[in-house]
Amino acid sequence: MRALIVDDSSFIREYLRHLLNRMDVVCEEAKDGSDALAVLAAAESFDLMLLDVNMPVMNGLECVKKLREARLGPAMKVMMVTTEADHSFITTALDNGADEFLMKPFTPESLREKMLLLGVIAA
Repeated sequence: MRALIVDDSSFIREYLRHLLNRMDVVCEEAKDGSDALAVLAAAESFDLMLLDVNMPVMNGLECVKKLREARLGPAMKVMMVTTEADHSFITTALDNGADEFLMKPFTPESLREKMLLLGVIAA
């Protein structure tokens, strides 16, 4: 199982990596959406992308839209990690290719539950 963590906060990237490593998930990191697309275009294969919404250079919504349009990682699940709770934003993100949302602040248990829901880990 491989995951790409995309967040402009090094603290959040490190925290997510720690939690995922405890679930035997191999992680790579990107600091924004543009960086994530470059990693994916380099033929990297991931099962899951944890994608922050509010980032400089390219935000999460732009990133998920571009990666789905370019068919980068077509089988990869995309979990938006965000504080955005607005229904219209969530609908837009889902329409553009996001698969699930993890609301900040989150717990290790809520992360695991979302990963189970997406089918990227077994119970």
